[in-house]
Amino acid sequence: MVSITVSVPEDIRKLMKKFPEVNWSGVVRNSITEKAQKLALKEEMLKELNKEKDFNDWAVNLIRQGRHKNH
Repeated sequence: MVSITVSVPEDIRKLMKKFPEVNWSGVVRNSITEKAQKLALKEEMLKELNKEKDFNDWAVNLIRQGRHKNH
């Protein structure tokens, strides 16, 4: 596992010290993990949406070409 250092304002650090039972490293780790997973999911969804857009554009063009042939 990789370690990182996080800076917080002094007033927040004092507030955190009031709650020594909280695993602050775990809180930060969970927050980072959750955010990274959400971003990865968003990226994947955007890729899929782009695939659908390409298909929809193709279908619309196909329909338009068919209408031109009928006129």
